[in-house]
Amino acid sequence: MAGRYLSIWFRHLLTDRRTLQQPELADQPFVLTTKDHGRLVVTAVNPQATKYGIKPGYVAADARAMIPGLEVLDHIPNQNQKLLKALGLWCLRYTPIVAIDLPDGLILDIAGCAHLWGNERDYFKEIINKLRSKGYDARGAVADTVGAAWAVARYGRVTPIIASGQQRSALLQLPPSALRLSIENIELMQKLGFRTIGEFIGMQRPVLRRRFKDELLLRIDQAVGQVDEPLRPIKQPDPFQVRLPCLEPIRTATGIEIAIQKLLEMLCVRLNKEGKGLRTGILKIYRVDGKMQQLQIGTNRASGNIRHLFKLFELHIQHIEPGLGIELFILEAPRVDDATDEQEVLWTPEGTNLEANTLAELLDRITGKLGADVIKRYLPQEHHWPERSIRPAQTLGEQPPTSWRTDKRRPTLLLNQPEKIMVTAPVPDYPPILFVHKGQRHDIKKADGPERIEREWWLEGGEHRDYFIVEDTQGCRYWLFREGHYNGSEPNDWYLHGYFA
Repeated sequence: MAGRYLSIWFRHLLTDRRTLQQPELADQPFVLTTKDHGRLVVTAVNPQATKYGIKPGYVAADARAMIPGLEVLDHIPNQNQKLLKALGLWCLRYTPIVAIDLPDGLILDIAGCAHLWGNERDYFKEIINKLRSKGYDARGAVADTVGAAWAVARYGRVTPIIASGQQRSALLQLPPSALRLSIENIELMQKLGFRTIGEFIGMQRPVLRRRFKDELLLRIDQAVGQVDEPLRPIKQPDPFQVRLPCLEPIRTATGIEIAIQKLLEMLCVRLNKEGKGLRTGILKIYRVDGKMQQLQIGTNRASGNIRHLFKLFELHIQHIEPGLGIELFILEAPRVDDATDEQEVLWTPEGTNLEANTLAELLDRITGKLGADVIKRYLPQEHHWPERSIRPAQTLGEQPPTSWRTDKRRPTLLLNQPEKIMVTAPVPDYPPILFVHKGQRHDIKKADGPERIEREWWLEGGEHRDYFIVEDTQGCRYWLFREGHYNGSEPNDWYLHGYFA
């Protein structure tokens, strides 16, 4: 399958950025410079200074002689890479695959994206015009290969959109430098009198290799599509992602609801085809003013139920601020799980596990309102030591790996960390008659124990614990323990570890 690529060239990337930061420079010629062997050398030139013939590489003193009153500013190291990354992240609204093309460009893989904006020409205009409206002097071109798009964006004079399969023809009238050759090969081309790619592209390959090494042949093959040129995206695309551009900016809650509904329909079709269900969903909302908002939902089990997923997003619609309008919605499912055969029939009254899935939906709605950490489910583990006897379940449907369980009574609420208490006991090895916890006194009327629990010596060292179940005069029951043997010299430490229902 042939690809389609959009190459974007920012002709004055660094000076455009400086002008945006200092608007007073807009109509004034200026250059950016850096020190090189004790001299100030020009690294970037704004359009006004370019008219006088100043180019990168000039000595700043010579540039000043050419333009009296020229503003000379310091170049910020690595700024172009930071700017391109920021611009590339902004371009993710148009395609999931964007790569930085140093020193002054971006490459977008636009296969399958342009139709969302009508056609390639409208898509191209939308992106370039938006970048220009942000203050950047941007040029671009679209072709089947990265090399052809790059060449036409910088040297083309006819049309920026090259029809599929026509990249070779589009290259013929362009200069050799359009092939992204090294300076040495470009200078050699000039010495030999080659002014266009068409003058040598048809020559025998051994002749070209002997003169220009393998670089020229590789660049030709990449530009015409004989050799693939992989991209390194600034952000790996999510495999489950759907997009919905808006013909007119969306400003109302009703419009947002319709957009989310359509996105879920598209996403769930893909998930169902692959036997998957959503566990985490992220809705990205791009506004016309360039700002982006994000909503996230989660489910306790893999879900492909459009109605249920919409209700989870619906809880957050009130927090969306459309501003001047929303121009693009993107829905991603970064976490999906396999959907079981049982789940495929859950959404009908005849489903064999309807109650379990009704519970899952209820939990999803509760966590959607109150937060993902408000509900937890635990499974037993084969440990007598209380802190290790349970672990959090990863999913609602996860089953215990073992049928092991203790026959001893355990509290309904186990504290994450035992809390130290003050006790009074008539005999050291007996249960206490009262204890004080956080300043509150509890008089004990009933007690049961002790139950001795030894530490797991193969995991850690330390004293054993003697546990007591006690009930105070208010009818509340607690799980207390004394740490270690009574030795008669110093009182043992006591702790509260849990509460019984």
